[in-house]
Amino acid sequence: MGGTQSLALQQGKGPHQVGCTDVMVGHTWQGLLLRLFYPCLPQGGAEQPLWIPRYEYCAGLANLTLLSCSAPLISLALGSCRVPVSWNGPFKPCSTGYPLIIFSHGLGAFRTLYSSVCLELASWGFVVAALEHRDHSASATYFCTAEDGREEWIPYQQVPQGQKEFYFRKKQGSIDLSRVTVMGHSFGGVTAVLALVKEPRFSAGHPSCCRCAVALDAWMFPLENALYPEVTKPVLFINSEKFQTPESIAKMKRLSSRNSQTKIITILGSVHHSHTDFTFLTGKLFSLIFGARGTLDPYKGLEITSQAALAFLQKHLNLQEEFAQWDNLLEGIGDSVVPEAPFCHPNL
Repeated sequence: MGGTQSLALQQGKGPHQVGCTDVMVGHTWQGLLLRLFYPCLPQGGAEQPLWIPRYEYCAGLANLTLLSCSAPLISLALGSCRVPVSWNGPFKPCSTGYPLIIFSHGLGAFRTLYSSVCLELASWGFVVAALEHRDHSASATYFCTAEDGREEWIPYQQVPQGQKEFYFRKKQGSIDLSRVTVMGHSFGGVTAVLALVKEPRFSAGHPSCCRCAVALDAWMFPLENALYPEVTKPVLFINSEKFQTPESIAKMKRLSSRNSQTKIITILGSVHHSHTDFTFLTGKLFSLIFGARGTLDPYKGLEITSQAALAFLQKHLNLQEEFAQWDNLLEGIGDSVVPEAPFCHPNL
């Protein structure tokens, strides 16, 4: 099987220990399911949650890779992997309140597949709500009915034959946001950008403290041209080296031309799934199946991503932390990072 499969996630490098719990709101597909990562009090012998919480998610991943027969294999190999956080750990009180990040997953993912970046940001003093979308963009998700608590599962949906992908995808990914900032990967990255326009509490002039977005390797395709002038808040685009196209970068630059605080950087040696937990799988088989590994060490990639995000959030959320030490990353200055994209960078 290409060596023993395991998930080599590390504990957060920030000053806080991290707890997590699942939250379900509402008894229909219009409700919310999310995994909450937060600073917690130390707890000896704390239980660590499963990375893939249910077998149905293994089946969803198998269908997504068009290897439906591999669901038992995925479950056998990865079903016992755990995340190094304290399950339902006691919340650590904070007199000033923790800033909130709402994380939107990519197509075919679900709430736990970005645990590495979520727990890292939580360790630096954020509450991170990793959503699981019920619009058929998750590989699988569910809700519990109010009548008898029965589970209703919602599968991932491919683009129907005869429909254009742009018009199909742009209807998905709508989220009900509350405050602070929104972050996402791939399809979730462009959802984060759209949230700055579509969510009234993120719009210019609203008294809310929602101020910016962080987009990890955003799939810019579903963003309508008519919406570009409406994106007035700053966005940090953190791209991989092997996913973006000149056309996609041009769309990001269109936003940065309207707001000097919008930044575009690329992590060299990374691939699209370098922003997911798949990059931390130690065995070769599933790394190949999910295309999870670039040439850059995955821990270095996570460090660049989290430090750049922290520096950006300090600027736009008026945080009184020491995250400004990583401001150079926002200009694409540092080891394994460049501004914009390699094909846009004059020195490469």
